[in-house]
Amino acid sequence: MAEPKKPKPLKEGATLTDKVIHAIRHVQDPEIPLNVYDLGLIYDVSVDAENNAFVTMTLTAPNCPVADDIVNDVRNHVAALDEIKNVKVDLVFDPPWTKDMMSDAAKLELGLF
Repeated sequence: MAEPKKPKPLKEGATLTDKVIHAIRHVQDPEIPLNVYDLGLIYDVSVDAENNAFVTMTLTAPNCPVADDIVNDVRNHVAALDEIKNVKVDLVFDPPWTKDMMSDAAKLELGLF
């Protein structure tokens, strides 16, 4: 199995939301050698004025055996940012995940093009 690719470094002047997304890109799906962001599992990322982060995400399947681990990894990676006060991760299954939600780079990596 190929080694998961590391995210590119952030550009100077990145917003806090950019930093949160960058942190999430370090969370790998344990079954697919891709990060959860490019895999399309992250539906929304926002940071409020008090630096609380909110992430809405899904999984490739509702009965994923490592669901808690993935959600906790996302929460922990975001919480590790010094600027972030609190992190709330909502796990949703509507809309359901499909391969169409993957980034083009992820599709290319998995040979889906």
